[in-house]
Amino acid sequence: MEKELEMLRRYCAYQERCHQEVKYKSLELGLRGEAVDAAIAELIADNFLNEERYAKAFAGGKFRIKQWGRNKIKAELKQKQVSDYCIRKGLAEIDEDDYYATLRKLADKKWQSLNRETALKRRYKTMQHLMQRGFESSLVQEALEEIANNDA
Repeated sequence: MEKELEMLRRYCAYQERCHQEVKYKSLELGLRGEAVDAAIAELIADNFLNEERYAKAFAGGKFRIKQWGRNKIKAELKQKQVSDYCIRKGLAEIDEDDYYATLRKLADKKWQSLNRETALKRRYKTMQHLMQRGFESSLVQEALEEIANNDA
């Protein structure tokens, strides 16, 4: 078990991991049952595995790099079985001003790309695009109102 634990330590040291990823990696390495739980407990005790830290890194990275909205980030973290508390902590890392600025930039870009469409179709497609990226509908509506008013 010591060899597998060392491999798991390296796996967690390379980048932040959630418990589910470590559990799957443990199974790949041949650990089963109690051994998996013991390995995870030891990684947590040695601070190699920290779900709150993972949620913060995941949320910040997906927002900055892929420009995902909160809804999509939250759904991904839930799929990885991260606790609601850690999800809230992770989403709190996203600065409100940066978030709205990113939403506005993406909305402008999509709106401009649809300049041949009717106003209604433009609005619908832009809204769908932004909601698919995980932005909240109320914020999307607000951004679209500003764009439509500036465009008119």
